[in-house]
Amino acid sequence: MASYTPKNILITGAAGFIASHVANRLVRSYPDYNIVVLDKLDYCSNLKNLLPSKSSPNFKFVKGDIGSADLVNYLLITESIDTIMHFAAQTHVDNSFGNSFEFTKNNIYGTHVLLEACKVTGQIRRFIHVSTDEVYGETDEDAVVGNHEASQLLPTNPYSATKAGAEMLVMAYGRSYGLPVITTRGNNVYGPNQFPEKLIPKFILLAMQGKSLPIHGDGANVRSYLYCEDVAEAFELILHKGEVGHVYNIGTKKERRVIDVAKDICRLFSVDSEACIKFVENRPFNDQRYFLDDQKLTVLGWSERTTWEEGLKKTIEWYTKNPNWWGDVSGALLPHPRMLMMPGGIERHFDEPEEEKSESYVSSNPRMLVPPSKCSGSPRKPPYKFLIYGKTGWIGGLLGKLCEKQGIPFEYGKGRLEDRSSLAADIQNIKPTHVFNAAGVTGRPNVDWCESHKAETIRANVAGTLTLADVCREHGLLMMNFATGCIFEYDAKHPEGSGIGFTEEDKPNFFGSFYSKTKAMVEELLKEFDNVCTLRVRMPISSDLSNPRNFITKISRYNKVVNIPNSVTILDELLPISIEMAKRNLRGIWNFTNPGVASHNEILEMYKQYIDPSFKWANFTIEEQAKVIVAARSNNEMDASKLKKEFPELLPIKESLIKYVFEPNKKTSAQ
Repeated sequence: MASYTPKNILITGAAGFIASHVANRLVRSYPDYNIVVLDKLDYCSNLKNLLPSKSSPNFKFVKGDIGSADLVNYLLITESIDTIMHFAAQTHVDNSFGNSFEFTKNNIYGTHVLLEACKVTGQIRRFIHVSTDEVYGETDEDAVVGNHEASQLLPTNPYSATKAGAEMLVMAYGRSYGLPVITTRGNNVYGPNQFPEKLIPKFILLAMQGKSLPIHGDGANVRSYLYCEDVAEAFELILHKGEVGHVYNIGTKKERRVIDVAKDICRLFSVDSEACIKFVENRPFNDQRYFLDDQKLTVLGWSERTTWEEGLKKTIEWYTKNPNWWGDVSGALLPHPRMLMMPGGIERHFDEPEEEKSESYVSSNPRMLVPPSKCSGSPRKPPYKFLIYGKTGWIGGLLGKLCEKQGIPFEYGKGRLEDRSSLAADIQNIKPTHVFNAAGVTGRPNVDWCESHKAETIRANVAGTLTLADVCREHGLLMMNFATGCIFEYDAKHPEGSGIGFTEEDKPNFFGSFYSKTKAMVEELLKEFDNVCTLRVRMPISSDLSNPRNFITKISRYNKVVNIPNSVTILDELLPISIEMAKRNLRGIWNFTNPGVASHNEILEMYKQYIDPSFKWANFTIEEQAKVIVAARSNNEMDASKLKKEFPELLPIKESLIKYVFEPNKKTSAQ
């Protein structure tokens, strides 16, 4: 069997988990090889993963995207690359259900760019494409023989579909243009440096914090796990002895149920698994089993060296010593994480000093092509930065104050929502992780204004909102959109006083005002964007009783009010929740109200009790109200159970009114 000796190797995605172990191994073991690593530093990459190689003369880091044809061609030519080991990819299955286009862009288009550069330069002697066992699809539970390299590809989720698609391109370039390609398909890998969206590091960090371990479904799903150093050794072998045009499974026949993995981790932490494990809703399309036939690689000379017990102990020991390796990963530790993938990446810990050393990570090595830090002792880069639209509005202003209070960096957008180029400029200049849209037209002093200013209302509420959503989508950003619940009115299926509220799936049924028409229209269109979280606000109230936008302030100044129960949003409680929702990267439509309803009279009774004992008011009917207003008003109850399930601490409306609005103001007035 002929052996291959590379000279100049390009490793893509090498600041990630598996590729960093491969890169460090090759740099350490083969000083005559020049190793160039290319990584855009996405959320699951970390320059610290490459610390063992940073001072080596045969190592060079380049920050960049494999989707940039100019950069890839430049590197192949200037570095005289003869070998590519292509690891760069989006890999977390859960993310692929909500952001599938980003997987297509990275996993298929990025691979295509690399292949085309290989074809154009004509200098590549090996192209090793790293795929996954998931391209085979689910293995039968009773199968005794694993999928072999010639098995049919039957991917079941967007992630594995993009990896299978990339494989087809690799195979086609091998056959059409004679590129010397090799493909690998591997089982699950675990070990030090892994981003904790994956099962084992997530469970370890949760156990370290004394928290429960969430099991999707019943935990009977079976997976095979390989220790990272064993996998790095497999890639070393395939690099030198792998046969061009072949596929190699990197796997183990030792399978484990997810629940058994959790129990083993509990045991090593000396905690009761019965008390520690929590069963949660299963994720979509959670394949029962992946089982590989690894005979071909075994014949090549590879074998698994690290036992499960030994590898798990090593991994736990590493995370115990390095609990803050990834910074704030609270979003990844949720039962159903929805990490946001950022095109261009997050320059994670670029200017962070090593915790054990005083020197900066950025090496003095001239072959380390990374932006220099401003100072070696600079603080860790914040994990979030918000771009907020609606600076002069009530909710937008409160959001800014909340960010200041929580220490979250933020800036207000300068562009107008309907001006696409100015929005893109804001994003380019500010580089946010999330965008909040609290801008729009509600009318001054009320929604009646919109009836005579329809063009302006459409421009802001429809065209502007859609433009911002689309610009955010192009930049891979989640948009938190403050919408309204004033798109419903009580009907036969949702009668007043029944306790049956409108859900997130119900279609709007109130079109009595032009304002509500525009908000219902844009909500429907926003469903086509997978990067939007729509928050339906209703009759907002805050503890600032001097604000004219406050629902309490409004009705306390009216001569007469109707008396109808309605859902209400207590901003003091719910705006902090909107920030947490952004951190969790929640999407879709949410009824953003406190559970239950409160009528005008009930609210004014509290106002009289806590604020002004001499306060008096009078009621009138909806018919009488209609004679003094231009546009009809929405009255409804909204079902807040979805929000309550995500945030169990959310208070019912009347309790929230007392805690956040009336008690604080009572104390103030008493002083």
